[in-house]
Amino acid sequence: MKFRRRPREEVSINLASLIDVVFILLLFFVVTTTFTRETQLRVDLPEASSAAPAEQTPDTLEILISAGGEFALNGQNLNKHDLSTLMAALQRESKGNAELPVVISADANTPHQAVVIAMDAAGKLGFARLRITTVEASEAP
Repeated sequence: MKFRRRPREEVSINLASLIDVVFILLLFFVVTTTFTRETQLRVDLPEASSAAPAEQTPDTLEILISAGGEFALNGQNLNKHDLSTLMAALQRESKGNAELPVVISADANTPHQAVVIAMDAAGKLGFARLRITTVEASEAP
């Protein structure tokens, strides 16, 4: 007895809807992800035995100098680390007001040349209220 074989149905999974869901999830994650770039410099201030707290006003211009000699003005890193770039940034932030106080916060291992560049930029623009920040020296046991 010969039985007649039924033709087999091809089994397939429709992946179109699965691909749609994956792309929607991908789009959701791309849109909701925030990309932040840290722009702060790490600065270890030098110690001084006569350190006094600095008066901070909202209009204070703070120049941060990292151990590698990179400059940041009011928390914004500068692309170049030369005198002209620092002067342009100081002029832009101060809006031409040379009466604003300038605070230089340099790392303890910063090359002396970088501090001189910051002081020179402030001096050339006419800033007279200049302060260098330090931390109070720890007492020796």
